[in-house]
Amino acid sequence: MEFLVATGIGWVTACAIYLMLRGRSFPVVLGLTLLGYAVNVFIFAMGRLWSAAAPILVSDAPVADPLPQALVLTAIVIGFATTGFVIELALRSRHDNRTDHVDGTTWHAERDEQREGRA
Repeated sequence: MEFLVATGIGWVTACAIYLMLRGRSFPVVLGLTLLGYAVNVFIFAMGRLWSAAAPILVSDAPVADPLPQALVLTAIVIGFATTGFVIELALRSRHDNRTDHVDGTTWHAERDEQREGRA
C-alpha cells in the first residue's frame, strides 16, 4: 500500500513539474495545483495509513493521528484561495500583455499585430 501511494505521489509530482515548466500561464497554474495535491497526499500519508483506526483515544487500540488530517484540511482551503488568486493574476497579465506567456515575451503578440496590419 505504501509503495502504491509513494508511486502515485511521485507521478503527480512529475506531472506537476512538467506542467510548471510549460511556457503558458494556464499549464503553470495546473502544475501548481497538482503540486499542492501531491504535497497534501504526502502530508496525509506521513500520518500513517490506518484502516479502521479510531480517531479518538478510547482504549489501547491504535489511533489515527489527527494532526496531518487537520494540516491537509487547512492546506486545501489555502490552496483553493491561492489558486483563485494566481488565476486572477494570469488573467490580468494576459489582458495587460496581450499574451499568456510566463516569461513575458510579447513577440507572438507583435507578430500577430504585424499580420493584422498587413491584411
